[in-house]
Amino acid sequence: MVHNGIEYGDMQMICEAYHIMKEALGLSADELSDIFTEWNKGELDSYLIEITRDILKFKDTDGSPLVDHIKDTAGQKGTGKWTVIDALDNGMPVTLIGEAVFARCLSSIKKERVNASKLLGGPASSKYTGDKKKFIHDVSKALYASKIISYAQGFMLMREAAAKYNWKLNNAGIALMWRGGCIIRSVFLGDIKTAYTKNPTLENLLFDPFFTKAVSEAADGWRNVVAQAALLGIPAPALSSALAFFDGYRHAVLPANLLQAQRDYFGAHTYQRLEDDTWVHTNWTGRGGNTASTTYSA
Repeated sequence: MVHNGIEYGDMQMICEAYHIMKEALGLSADELSDIFTEWNKGELDSYLIEITRDILKFKDTDGSPLVDHIKDTAGQKGTGKWTVIDALDNGMPVTLIGEAVFARCLSSIKKERVNASKLLGGPASSKYTGDKKKFIHDVSKALYASKIISYAQGFMLMREAAAKYNWKLNNAGIALMWRGGCIIRSVFLGDIKTAYTKNPTLENLLFDPFFTKAVSEAADGWRNVVAQAALLGIPAPALSSALAFFDGYRHAVLPANLLQAQRDYFGAHTYQRLEDDTWVHTNWTGRGGNTASTTYSA
């Protein structure tokens, strides 16, 4: 199930990279195929990049790219949704796969989107005017970094399930199995296998030195692509959510302190104090009581 969820994420990220380069840079299907050909020789080498290269080269009977004749409404069988439901049930932030599922849902309301396109405005231009070659490189880095995040999230979910159900998971073996003959097979999975072989109890894939360095080196290009996509009005939900997760994950302090205060203000849900982790309720207005929502049944 997690394999298929990651597959949803991989496919959505590739589609976003394709869309950004097509719309922002005005590249043809043949030009895009050439780019994916180059990408398949490096760190992004994978089955899905390979077939994307082939799809973009494939011509319809009139000689035009077949991909341009395919209706932009994506189907799904449910495994991505199951992954997201399981992530919610286990409290794991598998945000990228969630965005990939919702992107398919958004694509399916084609008629509504066509109506929206006639009513809702965006930026004056969706064209990128900077260095084209550098931007293409940045897109590859955004795709690579987001891919790392997606797999890290998938292994986080499996880690939580293993603790819950007392499973003894061989993460290195899982990566090797996925590399052997699955839709998401890639050179990248060899790096994951190496990380978990070296440290079977690795808390998070991002903590492995190889991936820590890889994300760090990709960060500037990643941020540039996400920022430019937003400025140009080109949707990039998976690439954007991956970056948001990364920034949230690397923050020792998040604004959930204010959220907890809000919950206690309107619902007496209590909060923990930083000093000693004790749970307390505050009478914020002077008009409430001292009874917390955790101390009574309603």
